[in-house]
Amino acid sequence: MTKQWYVLLPVAAVLAACGTPHQQQQQQPLMAPKAKMDVMQMRVGAPAPAAAMQLTVERSRESYTPPVANTEKYSKPEQNPVHVVAQQPISTFSIDVDTGSYSNVRRYLNNGSLPPVEAVRIEELVNYFPYDYPPPQSAQHPFAVGVEVAQSPWKTDAQLVKIGIKAVDKTLGSLPPANLVFLVDISGSMSASNKLPLVKQTLRLLTRQMRPQDRITIITYASGEELALPATSGADKEQILSVINRLQAGGSTNGSDAIQMAYREAQKNYIANGINRILLATDGDFNVGITDFKTLKGMVAEKRAAGISLTTLGFGVGNYNEHLMEQLADAGDGTYSYIDTEREARKVLQEQLTSSLATVANDVKLQVEFNPKTVSQYRLVGYENRLLRAEDFNNDNVDAGDIGAGHTVTALYEIIPVGKTGWLNSSRYQAQPAQTAGDFSQEYAYLNIRYKPVGKKASTQMSVPINAPAQGAPALSQTSNDMRFATAVASYGELLSGGKYAGRFSWNDTIALAKSAVGSDPHGLRAEFVELVETANSLSSKQPAKQ
Repeated sequence: MTKQWYVLLPVAAVLAACGTPHQQQQQQPLMAPKAKMDVMQMRVGAPAPAAAMQLTVERSRESYTPPVANTEKYSKPEQNPVHVVAQQPISTFSIDVDTGSYSNVRRYLNNGSLPPVEAVRIEELVNYFPYDYPPPQSAQHPFAVGVEVAQSPWKTDAQLVKIGIKAVDKTLGSLPPANLVFLVDISGSMSASNKLPLVKQTLRLLTRQMRPQDRITIITYASGEELALPATSGADKEQILSVINRLQAGGSTNGSDAIQMAYREAQKNYIANGINRILLATDGDFNVGITDFKTLKGMVAEKRAAGISLTTLGFGVGNYNEHLMEQLADAGDGTYSYIDTEREARKVLQEQLTSSLATVANDVKLQVEFNPKTVSQYRLVGYENRLLRAEDFNNDNVDAGDIGAGHTVTALYEIIPVGKTGWLNSSRYQAQPAQTAGDFSQEYAYLNIRYKPVGKKASTQMSVPINAPAQGAPALSQTSNDMRFATAVASYGELLSGGKYAGRFSWNDTIALAKSAVGSDPHGLRAEFVELVETANSLSSKQPAKQ
């Protein structure tokens, strides 16, 4: 009879190899198939030598891949509260044309999970889409303003007021020369397929559209920063593309020094009366040099005075720092986009290139004064991190958002007309509002917009009355496609945020409303949105009920 030999391993070694039952569920198997075979062979024949045992353990260690922790960073203040017009009639905020929240939320849904509430910014969802607003009819102002009112789908007796802004459009050929600095994160954290490879695809798209009068500089950074390509004419596309194609990831992330270098190079090649912009492509995972958020934001805010804007393009998952990306763009007078697919890269840097590069109005602020004769309560939908104090409106030293060529900007207020039941009870001791001079009984509010013309330090103002509908607010179904679609997108954001103000309006209601307002959809953005709402509905139904 052939004898069988068994190797008795120490208990600690067995536990280390096998793990606890909980670890077995959470981690990948410690042993690769080859390592398992070695252990089986140890059972037959001569006792296994110590060297073979050591080789087995080493192979097991090499095959183990620890799980990656999710360290994504978001920051979202509490939703805007309801205000009583008699106590606080004025609402002031900066416009926002960022769209990063929309594509980031889409990434979560397409990967089979609901996004964290902090990742949802309703104004960025709404403003992701172009709307068919009429353009300006004169050169007096670089944008036109329109208002539409409808019954609210979220609360009985409430009404929605949509403010729509349309900036003057421009063709690429009509834009002034551009001085662009590509600031590219090539640290080790960018090695994933949805990071540096997608960055390279994005930069190729932009490079192919550059003109001979444009200049491109490429700076890379990891453990250190490097001037990979000095300022080069857009006519030399092969030279620019060859540098982009050679980019490889590795090292830690010293983003602060690289940002300062990018501003120096942008200043060195500054084009007077041209477009001077830095495009930062990263996951925002700064871990060397200046890593403090407030310090980084302050540094960028200080540099914007030189007339050089900073646009951020976010990439990746797991360690993505969305808070930093969005706030750096705000501080740098630029825009923030999250690039989750090559299609999104085409949207931002091909289909909407002039909007992304050319600014037509700086520091745009909106101030709405509600009429206490006609409106008792109101709330602003979204724009929580864009709120300004009333006194900031006329202060030209207070920074605000910029509008690019062809941009549309949408803001929604939900209001309660006087005499209707609102969110808040009437005050027992509150005095009646004083009568205003003149007859403004037909006005819900008065809208003031303040902005700086490009290249000017002093602001100018335009004003538009927001009138109450003469025949009463129409049902939402009787309004324009844009009104219905913007409301559907806002409902989607509200439901993703917990549904505090959604009332009885459900996911199915949102889907039906969006489908009714797809209209002309040349790039399929609205059709894709309907699919995302259906996905969110499906994922929401799988969540455990709130206790």
